[in-house]
Amino acid sequence: MYLYNSATHKKAEFTTHTPGRVEMYTCGPTVYHFAHIGNLRSYIMEDVLEKFLRYEGYDVHRVMNITDVGHLASDADTGEDKMLKGAKREHKSVMEIARFYTDAFFADCAKLNIKTPDVVEPATNCIDEYIKIVSGLIDKGYAYLAGGNVYFDTSKLPRYYIFNDHDEEDLAVGVREGVEEDTNKRNKNDFVLWFTKSKFEDQALKWDSPWGVGYPGWHIECSGISLKYNGEYLDLHCGGIDNAFPHHTNEIAQSESYLGHPWCPQWFHVHHLNTTSGKMSKSSGEFLTVSLLEEKGYDPLAYRFFCLQSHYRKSLVFSWENLTNAQGAYQKLLRRIAALSPEGEVDEETVKAYKEKFLQQVGNDLNTSMGVTLLYDALKAQANDATKRAILESFDRVLSLSLLEKADALRAEQAKAQTATADGGITITGEGDAEIDALVLRRAQAKKAKDFAEADRIRDELKQQGIEITDTKEGASWRRV
Repeated sequence: MYLYNSATHKKAEFTTHTPGRVEMYTCGPTVYHFAHIGNLRSYIMEDVLEKFLRYEGYDVHRVMNITDVGHLASDADTGEDKMLKGAKREHKSVMEIARFYTDAFFADCAKLNIKTPDVVEPATNCIDEYIKIVSGLIDKGYAYLAGGNVYFDTSKLPRYYIFNDHDEEDLAVGVREGVEEDTNKRNKNDFVLWFTKSKFEDQALKWDSPWGVGYPGWHIECSGISLKYNGEYLDLHCGGIDNAFPHHTNEIAQSESYLGHPWCPQWFHVHHLNTTSGKMSKSSGEFLTVSLLEEKGYDPLAYRFFCLQSHYRKSLVFSWENLTNAQGAYQKLLRRIAALSPEGEVDEETVKAYKEKFLQQVGNDLNTSMGVTLLYDALKAQANDATKRAILESFDRVLSLSLLEKADALRAEQAKAQTATADGGITITGEGDAEIDALVLRRAQAKKAKDFAEADRIRDELKQQGIEITDTKEGASWRRV
């Protein structure tokens, strides 16, 4: 597989520290509110990446944190703790908020067919790990105490900015709430490893430490959790593009300074989901969640399909019209698969050849749009239906669109509602859509009454909806084309 690496700004063959095994880390959600669909785009693409690596034959060990403390309103160590903000908003404790929105996050993931990582660890479970790392950084001269807090000294590094090719707009996300000057810092880029007095009054969760009662900074959490569960050598670190600076930049600084050797060679960043008015966030415009999509009649997997049609390194523009088009295409794809017979012998050589195409094309920097194209190519293959279904099942181990499951359910529905008979003995055979059945029945009744103008009008109306009618001795049959 070839992946673009945000740290080298190049696409290169993916390699691992231990052959055949991938130590993978994903920045998880800050659980103070529901995840919006822009957040979930990143988790969808990271899910596809993990599943593709498994499809290639790797043993993948994926770790993800849950941020339930320490993430301030600005990613640059200023403002109110987001968890406390959520607790005040809903008049609950921080831990109640954390539990509720963690459960909500994984419920959304389940609806989107996002696999739960092998390890999911709340930040509050690893306080001892953070204290150990911060103590080590102080001992090595990379951190200092000032104003009751512990700061990382970025001036000690030969190179601090790692992801310096990102757009200015992307980098500005890290300080989107504005940066208040912290007079305790020796350098403007220094960041907090452990808070005590400066945020003590507002903080609901706090622990004893060698530097006083306090709580960890946001950046130290991911380093601590990854070192605990992935070990000293991480192969692949994932997150949204807005994490690149300062969060991932600071993770690299503190992890490599603590370890004394390179930490993670490969960085995978998913770009933003935008609306027509700009970047999606929880504080602007309509709050777009999976639940809202469902309320408006959309299948969450239609949103996954929408995301897969674009490349993860391109900003994707969301609109209801775009999602409607994606849902229509997804449903049409399911209908085509439902028309395939499961009977017959699978041609394993043909399946193998298509798998090789999938590995080659999707393996070119996780090109999911080519993966979707290959679904349609498989449907047009010179092969029997059973072989086509086997190819689609193989691809869907990565794409996770529930293709055969939903197609088989649709086939069962169609079998149960194949015919509709009206007074007068007119039989309508179709695909189980009561509204279409009713229109086709009215046309058949008009023809029987020799009202050919009305029959033609209904035929034209159905044709505009993509419905093809075939007249039979008993009445009519119809299908979508």
